[in-house]
Amino acid sequence: MQNKIDDLRSALDFLKEQSGELIETDTEVDPMAELSGVYRHIGAGGTVMRPTKEGPAMIFNHIKGFPDARVAIGVLSSRSRVGKLLGVDPRELGNALRSCVSKPIDPVIIREKPKCQEVIHLAEDTDFDIRTLVPAPTNTPQDAGPYITLGMCYASHPVTGESDVTIHRLCVQGKDELSIFFTPGARHIGAMAQKAEELGIELPISISIGVDPAIEIASCFEPPTTPMGYNELSIAGALRNKAVEMTPCISIKENAIANAEYVIEGVILPGVRVREDQNSNTGYAMPEFPGYTGKACEECSVIKVKAVTHRKNPIMQTCIGPSEEHVSMAGIPTEASILDMVDRAMPGRLLNVYAHSAGGGKYMAVMQFRKRDESDEGRQRQAALLAFAAFSELKHIILVDEDVDLFDTNDVLWAMNTRFQGDMDTITIPGTRCHPLDPSQTPEYNSNIHVKGVSCKTIFDCTVPYHLKENFVRAQFMDVDVSRFVSL
Repeated sequence: MQNKIDDLRSALDFLKEQSGELIETDTEVDPMAELSGVYRHIGAGGTVMRPTKEGPAMIFNHIKGFPDARVAIGVLSSRSRVGKLLGVDPRELGNALRSCVSKPIDPVIIREKPKCQEVIHLAEDTDFDIRTLVPAPTNTPQDAGPYITLGMCYASHPVTGESDVTIHRLCVQGKDELSIFFTPGARHIGAMAQKAEELGIELPISISIGVDPAIEIASCFEPPTTPMGYNELSIAGALRNKAVEMTPCISIKENAIANAEYVIEGVILPGVRVREDQNSNTGYAMPEFPGYTGKACEECSVIKVKAVTHRKNPIMQTCIGPSEEHVSMAGIPTEASILDMVDRAMPGRLLNVYAHSAGGGKYMAVMQFRKRDESDEGRQRQAALLAFAAFSELKHIILVDEDVDLFDTNDVLWAMNTRFQGDMDTITIPGTRCHPLDPSQTPEYNSNIHVKGVSCKTIFDCTVPYHLKENFVRAQFMDVDVSRFVSL
């Protein structure tokens, strides 16, 4: 694994050495919708409306209104690029992360002056305004406001003191206020904020922006793989074989990632709510991973900002909500978690998992299952049920055999066309909880759905019945050394 990468700058330097992985532009760009509009064509991919494509990461060197800052986008918007950055075969990322969960390296606190505090701005300063300090972009002209899309939110439970890191939707609301959106029941910091509110106290929170890619991937692990009390930064430490370095904040009693480009320090206010689009009145928030622009939340929690610190000439990092970058961050930890859970129940059967781009890394998984003997028939469907039980956001699972390339959608669809009969190989589970951002999961779409966010989960079993395997052997071609004939 790549030990020399331990922050955003070393990651970008590494990508500069790789052909076709990073481009820069000196043309001034407006962070309000234009920046994302450009990158949509360069390398967003994912569920972004076509035309788009998977392409290189990009650095904008001149940001309108922010003369001292740059913006990096799309650092993780390619599975192959994630593999390079983490030093792991892209096909084995799920298995690599799974192994890191079982051998965590806890973060450490450093006492020397951290890089993230080279420049300090306190909210008590008369000219303090987060809107002029942090070049947070909007994805589209309809966005509720500027969004921090890759902020590593770090907080500690007000009772147990256990810490956690997650990524949340953060909208800039004023000179010293952010709104934070909590998906109900889905993130630990939401539970921490709820407990603090019950106690009538503020919850200190740091938001680190522009960090090591290992941290961004690790922060997206969820229960049951990482229950309350499990600090996902320890997975990032295992990925790098080096502990993540933290530093005490200057204005609140909490820690932040020491070599982040920016750190926003603040407190989540108890009992205070704000309409997410109060400044734009568009009715929308920002584009989310399914490819649609999410509706603005009527009652978002509020972060009162106490300070902003950053490195000299900082690099803002952002992503497009529905891009391949979300697939990498949300999908690869999901793959690791499914592999771990199923292997515990039936060792050696589940070979690999791909959280498919078309599902934004959350809605759809392709599971590669090996039937070793007759008694394994049916276990492939049990494996899918385990994945559904653990990850409520999963909606569709496609099961394939070991001779199918689960990362090649054409090969998966080939399996569906030659190893699948709709009337006997489709398993539906109606009335189950899924994800509220799916617009088809509403009573208006389906009268059988009575509550938004409830769905029909479906298994597409495209595996060959064990007793018929000899009838489904793929054509066997001669294995040759192609390099004798062509240069690849």
